[in-house]
Amino acid sequence: MIKWKDEYSLGVDIIDEQHRKLFEIAGRAYDVLKDQFSIDKYDDIIAIIDELKDYAVYHFETEEEYMQSIGYRKFLSHKVMHDDFIQNINKIDLRQVDENPEKHLLEVLDFIIKWIDGHILGQDKNYVM
Repeated sequence: MIKWKDEYSLGVDIIDEQHRKLFEIAGRAYDVLKDQFSIDKYDDIIAIIDELKDYAVYHFETEEEYMQSIGYRKFLSHKVMHDDFIQNINKIDLRQVDENPEKHLLEVLDFIIKWIDGHILGQDKNYVM
């Protein structure tokens, strides 16, 4: 499971705080996946997906406002990455989630972890250097 490490810190308090929240959402998704006592995980999975989508939109707005305030030159290409993330979350087929919740939660979790890790370290670090 992915955990917050100091290397993820950008030094911008509000953005670091929001990134930690994304890690927390991913952690709860992992907990649902590993919960052996829960038989029907569909509602929990949908709640996590909805929260992730809502929080990502909120976070991206904050991050984009910050980038504009500092005159970040690669703002538009960075915004495209944010938009792509939201589109990928919106493409999740809830019928498939219902048919095989654990498989799809694992796919969502894998997507989230790879994206958060790669985006913070590979993209977000660029606008604070």
